[in-house]
Amino acid sequence: MPTYPTPPPTGGGPTLTIPASGVSPQNITVPPGTRVVFTNNDTQMHDMASDPHPGHTDCPEINQVGVLQPGQSRETGNLNTVRTCGFHDHGQPTANSLRGNVRIQ
Repeated sequence: MPTYPTPPPTGGGPTLTIPASGVSPQNITVPPGTRVVFTNNDTQMHDMASDPHPGHTDCPEINQVGVLQPGQSRETGNLNTVRTCGFHDHGQPTANSLRGNVRIQ
């Protein structure tokens, strides 16, 4: 699982990329206070949300990403609480290639 240093105050946190094959990397570890960037490099729209589906209640900070059109990027909110946050594509909640975890520690 990749580990990332604390991002500078102006952003620049780790990026989770969504190519046609699925989210990459699917599991990352970040320090508290990090924002994670989701980038959609697929040709279709993706709606990234926190687990569990359909409530999306585990990590509301991930829900700030929401709908990403092809080529679009968006950050999560500050992931301040030490925990593991699962995420998925709301439109394809059972697609394992579009699921993953952000571990905050």
